[in-house]
Amino acid sequence: MIKILIADDEPLVQAGIKSMINWAELDMTIVGTASNGSIAYNMIDELCPDIIISDIKMPVMSGLELAKKCHEEKRELPIFIFLTSYEDFQFVKEAMTYRVNDYLIKLELTPEALTESLNLAVSRLQEIQKKNNISESPVVDSLYLMRDQFYTRLLLNLFESNVQFEAQRDNLKIDFDYDAFAVGYLTIGSEKLNTMDSEKSLNLYTSSMQVVTELISKYVPCHVLAKDINCLNIIFFLKDIEPENYKSIIENALNHVSVMLYNYYNVSISVAVGSFVNSPLQISSSYQDAKQISTQLDKGNKILFFEDITDQKEFTNVFNMSLFKEDIRKAYIEYDKDALGDIFNSIIEQFEGQTPHFIQALDAASSILYMSLSLLNNGEQIVTSIFSDSPNGYRSLYELTTVEQILQWLKVLRDGLCMTLESQNKNHKNHIVENVKKYIKEHIHEKLSLNSVSEIFNISPNYLSVLFSKYNDVGFTDYINQCKIEVAEKMLLEGDYKIYEISDTLGFESAFYFSRVFKKITGVSPRNYVTGNSIVK
Repeated sequence: MIKILIADDEPLVQAGIKSMINWAELDMTIVGTASNGSIAYNMIDELCPDIIISDIKMPVMSGLELAKKCHEEKRELPIFIFLTSYEDFQFVKEAMTYRVNDYLIKLELTPEALTESLNLAVSRLQEIQKKNNISESPVVDSLYLMRDQFYTRLLLNLFESNVQFEAQRDNLKIDFDYDAFAVGYLTIGSEKLNTMDSEKSLNLYTSSMQVVTELISKYVPCHVLAKDINCLNIIFFLKDIEPENYKSIIENALNHVSVMLYNYYNVSISVAVGSFVNSPLQISSSYQDAKQISTQLDKGNKILFFEDITDQKEFTNVFNMSLFKEDIRKAYIEYDKDALGDIFNSIIEQFEGQTPHFIQALDAASSILYMSLSLLNNGEQIVTSIFSDSPNGYRSLYELTTVEQILQWLKVLRDGLCMTLESQNKNHKNHIVENVKKYIKEHIHEKLSLNSVSEIFNISPNYLSVLFSKYNDVGFTDYINQCKIEVAEKMLLEGDYKIYEISDTLGFESAFYFSRVFKKITGVSPRNYVTGNSIVK
């Protein structure tokens, strides 16, 4: 999938571009947004975008300066598309010297013009990839998408252990140095929706969601996850704030965003905020609380906090996904179509065998959809293709009015996912091994074990060991040792290192063990290796 980065200092422009076209249909994904060229430059190495859509004039560092910097560094990628105004034409000539691919006038920007410009950029991208013999790997997620998956696992309580959580947190460099956390369950509504066709209503929702995403973090640290066509989940991070002020801080932020949305799009938001928790692994509890009280929101009560609920009776409007989530997670990770089919059938049978509330069925289907979009590689693209015959795609779930309709929707999703898992099973497993090998090489100076690496990739140690033996010439431990000894050989020949220094640098238990592994792989001891190569020279 082609990766797009948007750089513009106006949040509404960012939101407009995001919602202007169907990116999945173009086999594209937006991996990030930046408010100036300096931020965008720092994101290039992190996110590896193929194309940057950038305003030509921005504070701190302009788009023109960003393109110049990339040109001077002899970067062929990313490819630049500039957004300009009429008065910026004096910069366009200079931009072309930096091999900027195209420029679009903001006031005349249309979906057709943007699509045409992107297609031109894709043609150039393919030429560069062909020249450099680069092939895109569809399963290697960007850091941006991996972080979304990480937060989704937090919301749904999918981590098997605290060790697994910490391993993925450290690998993704996510900071949880906060005093408290809470989850907001935000829904978007508008009186205009009844008079709009499906395409316009979808655009309105999408634009509103993008504005919330861009603006909420300006008032309180958070991470925003889009759940469905009219719902967002917001994870709030609170630090250096007195507990009695938690509520007012979040309420103030939500009120600011609410006013902005109403002024620009004439839409309103309702937000249910779950309990305040002290640990990241308790975030799922706050999420469940927020979902439970969300049905109590009404026109006169737009923001509701769980701690303000005085009625202590047990809520029954939320389907208990905890019974199935671990099995679903495992089926997705291992691409096991039979296991996934059994899980879907069990859920469907539960609803068919009783008289459930509509809200329970919708919550179950919504939760499964959320997991599918977030936990599957290219989940958005896969689920979109399954519901390609529906005018509103998988979002047709939120147009259904009966439990029977929801169960039929679940059966369509089940059949489509099982077909996908079956067709992609072998390639997926092979790609896991390739990604693990890449991770090993990038972390070769660390102590690497089967348990620690499997934690990073959210799979069991036994499963990783089996995959590695099947799709690689040597086993997991032997591969790590080979990679470490390759680095050790270079260090012995190119630097003035002592054997124990190399052993420590490469994470071996001791110099003795390092020497033993070195001799096993090369046939000679480290000392004789240096002596022999010195004689050759």
